[in-house]
Amino acid sequence: MSYTLSGRIQTRLAASLLPIVAAGCLTLASHEWWPLQLAALMLGVGLALDVGVYHRFLPYQPGWLAVVLGAVEFAAVLALVRVLGVEAPAPAAYGFFAGAWLIAQIATHATLPLVVDSYGEDGGELGRVGAAAAVLVLAIGASAGGAAWAAVPPVVRLPAGVHEGPLVLDHAQTLIGEPGTVVHGGVVITADDVVVKDLAVVADGNGITVEGAVDVELERIRISGATLDGINVTRGSVAIRDCLIEKVGGPYAQGIDISFSFDLAPSRVEGCTIVGGQEGIVSNSARVLIEDNHVSRTTIRGISVNEMSMSDVEENMVTDAEGVGIFCSDYSHCHIEQNSVMRTRPDIDSGDGTRMGYAIVALFHARAVLRDNDLEGNHRRTRAFSNARIFE
Repeated sequence: MSYTLSGRIQTRLAASLLPIVAAGCLTLASHEWWPLQLAALMLGVGLALDVGVYHRFLPYQPGWLAVVLGAVEFAAVLALVRVLGVEAPAPAAYGFFAGAWLIAQIATHATLPLVVDSYGEDGGELGRVGAAAAVLVLAIGASAGGAAWAAVPPVVRLPAGVHEGPLVLDHAQTLIGEPGTVVHGGVVITADDVVVKDLAVVADGNGITVEGAVDVELERIRISGATLDGINVTRGSVAIRDCLIEKVGGPYAQGIDISFSFDLAPSRVEGCTIVGGQEGIVSNSARVLIEDNHVSRTTIRGISVNEMSMSDVEENMVTDAEGVGIFCSDYSHCHIEQNSVMRTRPDIDSGDGTRMGYAIVALFHARAVLRDNDLEGNHRRTRAFSNARIFE
């Protein structure tokens, strides 16, 4: 088919109508911007190629060429997604692009020729249908964007100074502390889509409690004085980055405990420093990526994966632990790779044979896969107990 420039643009806009509607609905439903961003990029790339390339070099465009042009547009959109940092999950983004491309082919080769009798003779120009499609695309995109923007959780800035807690976050929001902001008494999060950044917490019990909430992000949090857990997550899904947990006290104190969330989205703990406590990082019946953390001076175990968890323990440093450096137990599946475990010493007073200064222990039907770990200066290296297995 031979398109006029106006025909290419009108056809592109008309074929984009359903994908724009779908993107708007996805954005409103998920409160995530990537569907609308991806649809806008696809439309922008297509229009730019229509004007700058296709109209000049393809005066006649055979139907079979749509596959090649679709691949070119996909590559251009993918490059822009990476450059602009659009946070689109790859499978969903690929599926959206494929669906939009298929809709465009159906519209171009079947729907539009039926709606506009002179579609082929007029070089793809749609007349009033084209004008209406352009108005609808712009209106729907603007409306969906505006509605999604209105639904974005508010940003709350906590001023410098001491704030008495516990601070309860029971609706979606982003809480950012200014330099010198301290919350005394802890933070309790019970709502989804909560982000907490740049906060110091002096705890009376748990430093931060996440209960029944998903899509929670904790970044650059400093916690001291916890007598239970620095961060306790129960039935939740979190991303914890660049935290500092120190000066924990009490007989049951731990650094980070993520429990009973196996059926939820995996959690992440990365870039944290944890000093002291019985255990530094604990995964209990959960799926957790534990990466690039430094755990030191724990009194039972440094990093502990328990109760049918599935966790990756990668590139962490565990130093000066008493008992066990990294622990995998109770039917858990652990992938333990590129960690450094040093100076683990035996807990003689416990009388527990599994805590005799082992760098890595697998216990009770657990499966631990070890790769490229640096185990230096420990009282003992690795051991499997009670039908557990270690694969090296």
